[in-house]
Amino acid sequence: MEQRNKIRVFHAITEMQRVFGLPEPMHPLISLLDYGKVEITREMLAEPFVMDFYNITYNRSAGCRMRYGQTTYDFQEGGMFFTSPGQPLTGIETAAASSGFTLLVHPDFLRNYTLDTKIKNYGFFSYAVNESLHLSTKEQAIISAIGKSIDEELETAIDDITQDVLISQIELLLNYSQRFYKRQFITRKPINSALLEKLDGILDAYFTEKTALMQGLPTVQFLADELNISPKYLGDMLRALTGQNTQQHIHHKLLEKAKEVLTISNLTVGEIAFQLGFEHPQSFSKFFKSKTNFSPLEFRASYN
Repeated sequence: MEQRNKIRVFHAITEMQRVFGLPEPMHPLISLLDYGKVEITREMLAEPFVMDFYNITYNRSAGCRMRYGQTTYDFQEGGMFFTSPGQPLTGIETAAASSGFTLLVHPDFLRNYTLDTKIKNYGFFSYAVNESLHLSTKEQAIISAIGKSIDEELETAIDDITQDVLISQIELLLNYSQRFYKRQFITRKPINSALLEKLDGILDAYFTEKTALMQGLPTVQFLADELNISPKYLGDMLRALTGQNTQQHIHHKLLEKAKEVLTISNLTVGEIAFQLGFEHPQSFSKFFKSKTNFSPLEFRASYN
């Protein structure tokens, strides 16, 4: 363990569990902490820490609170969250009735398996804790069953097939989680639609209030910060609602604004380019033609 800016950094699972007073893991590179067998206390995890391994946490009942950066998230029944190596966590507060599990997987455990590369494609590892997965009763049963299978395999004597079996179970857990997240984007559509409406309002104001003129084109990170969500969650939400990623959505709004200004104003192409956040008029003209097959002046003329 090392101290980095007063944040504890755990490089090994065994090291972290020893510091927290938890039983030594059955395997040095993977551990499942079953809340029915071990107690995770508020005092144990009160100080900020970073894990150099993957974390998959499933809380089956209300009463767990996780602080992530400046955000506090209270788990509802059947919640899951995921963190990748290096993400800072500022502590977990648990109630006595909490149940579920935390699965810790060191990147070295995945070496020479396709999951080593594939795991980076599961976007939810980059979500913030307040964007966690909410499970139905049926989904909770599936996740619990996979967790139980992993726990049983870890308690079995290690042989030359153990790692293959565990890798398969981890991938099954992640694939089900991905399916359930896609379902959540649909079932939580009213909430996400409100976020989309807010996003479009931010972009409208950005181009109308001359923010673009002063700060340049809006970035994905800027929009995510304004919405208080992670960039990855924003992109996945937009794909579910519109079929576009965040950059494509920005370009769509930018193009619509450009068309509007070209048709209702007498501003030059250069003035419009700067107003929309482009550094050079040529960049604006190239962007506009790539989207419409018309130059800005040709579009203006055809509209008139």
